Amino acid sequence: MLKRISALFLVGATALTMAGCGSSGGSGGSGGSGDGKITMGFAQVGAESGWRTANTKSVQESAKEAGVTLKFSDAQQKQENQIKAIRSYIQQKVDVIAFSPVVESGWDTVLKEAKNANIPVILTDRAVDSKDTSLYKTFLGSDFVEEGRKAGQWLVDEYKDGTDTVNVVELQGTTGSAPANDRKAGFQEVVSADPKFKIIASQTGDFTRAKGKEVMEAFLKSNPKIDVLFAHNDDMGLGAIEAIEGAGKVPGKDIKIITIDAVHDGMQALADGKINYIVECSPLLGTQLMDLAKKVVNGEQVPARVVTEETAFTQEQAKQALPTRKY
Repeated sequence: MLKRISALFLVGATALTMAGCGSSGGSGGSGGSGDGKITMGFAQVGAESGWRTANTKSVQESAKEAGVTLKFSDAQQKQENQIKAIRSYIQQKVDVIAFSPVVESGWDTVLKEAKNANIPVILTDRAVDSKDTSLYKTFLGSDFVEEGRKAGQWLVDEYKDGTDTVNVVELQGTTGSAPANDRKAGFQEVVSADPKFKIIASQTGDFTRAKGKEVMEAFLKSNPKIDVLFAHNDDMGLGAIEAIEGAGKVPGKDIKIITIDAVHDGMQALADGKINYIVECSPLLGTQLMDLAKKVVNGEQVPARVVTEETAFTQEQAKQALPTRKY
């Protein structure tokens, strides 16, 4: 699940129209009590990666700066924990609920409960696959399909003059999650146009460094010739680097590596030549989220989808960006 500042301000303006906000509808939180205070319940995925840690920090710091009372929960990558947290927020009659869904499916029941309680919901970073879009007011986050396309396009460009088969292995994110589904789809959309690219193994690494290392070790044992690794986030790529080096190979040379996120450790590995290309996915969504929350609690109209602009980094670009990197 990185974006330019200008896009971030666009994000603040981009969210779905919220019907019946806060306690003004009778069953919401304290936002309509007259003191102007907003209480937000935020159900985070977990702390599975450097990206997620930076995302949590952004939300917490932005809430404090915006004067929003934040009730925070860590789901430890379990959907049942997020659903429990959301129901708790409903019982506490918060003014607005925001969460980054662990997976895409299975949210309709709890989102209907929030809607019936007149508490608006904002999706952050990840989407849900509910056909009833009235269950949430807006989705603030990246275009994961486009991230996958950018990763695939770099690969196509890198091997444009070659004719030999290019064996690719893929470390997917959490099974069923929006970034895993969409990044895979975007990548395949691009590389499948050229038959020389063969995805010879694809398995989830749960977005964690430890699992990325474990799965990459298995890939290396079962596939004697791997040319490229596409990891759905930096942390899995960093774990894979350990496995590649442990197998006596040189990451970035013997096996080219493409990742997504551009957190500090990933950017350092890119600058060092161990990763070849990183597609950005900014975790700094807090400011935009607080802006959207205030608007929906106040009954203002906001767009249904806020897409943040993203860039990508080569080795030289990473060297230039690292000194001022905030995450």
